[in-house]
Formats: sequence, C-alpha cells, structure tokens
Amino acid sequence: MLTKARSSSTALFIGRFQPFHNAHLADIKNILKENNSVIIGIGSSRESNTLKNPFSYNERKQMISNALRKEKIGNCGIHPIPDLYDDKKWVSYIEDNLPHFDVFYSGNSWTLRCLKRHGHKAKKIRIIKGISSTKIRKMMELGENWENLVPQPVADYIKKIIEKSA
Repeated sequence: MLTKARSSSTALFIGRFQPFHNAHLADIKNILKENNSVIIGIGSSRESNTLKNPFSYNERKQMISNALRKEKIGNCGIHPIPDLYDDKKWVSYIEDNLPHFDVFYSGNSWTLRCLKRHGHKAKKIRIIKGISSTKIRKMMELGENWENLVPQPVADYIKKIIEKSA
C-alpha cells in the first residue's frame, strides 16, 4: 500500500502557554503528523506576574522543554513573540526574527486573521473542551486540583515555582 510522502515543512505554533497544558501537547503531536518540525512561538513573551500572564517567557519555555523531553519530541524550537500592539509590526517581527515556516497554527482568531491577512498559510487548531489555560489559572487561584490538565513535568515545574514564591 502506498502512503503519501510528507513534504519537508516547518510549522509555526503560536500561543501564550500560560501554562502549557495537555491540549497544547496534543496540538504539537498533531502538527508533527503534518510537518517535519515545529517552531513554538511564545506570545506575550514580555508579560509575566499578572493574573492573565503569571509565568515569564523563560518559565514557559522551560515548561514546554520539560514536557517535550519527557515525550521524546526533539524537532521543535522555542522562540519569544512579544506583543507589539500593531498588526504589521507584529507580523514583521515574526518574519524577521523566527526561522522560516511554511504554515502556522493557532487557536486564537486574531492571530489567525493577522497572519493570513499578511499572506501566510494558516490552520486553526481544534480546541479540546474542558482544557484551557484560563481554566487552569482559575483552578490554581482557587486551590483546586489542576495538575491532571498539564503534562506531569509541567505540574512539577509549576509546583517548584510556587514553592519558591511562598
């Protein structure tokens, strides 16, 4: 039986990853079924220590790296993407500072519209019901059990962050 050969392609997956959760990991695995490598763009990279963006870029990068290492996923690079509050400047930043990509993936409608409008091929990721960074942050704030919604290495890393700040 013949199988369709996958062309050599690189995908850009953009998210804030506040925190990186099981659905993000599933997205990366699915993206790698269609592409040879993934550039993970951490959005709002200069934001941290707020309710919406509690983790720094370096903390989010470490969470993602820990989860990928545990899953033995090595064909990913991680890059910061700051908020520039100007669509054209934001897209130019991505084009000038990240490696070349053939297609990008996001669950964020603004991100999808913005990059499509500037000529990039886009695919919307399917949101997994019941898992969102917003929900996880709220559960953390309320002292509820959130650990099962993130990869174990991410839960372990977040617990260390919490211990340090206590």
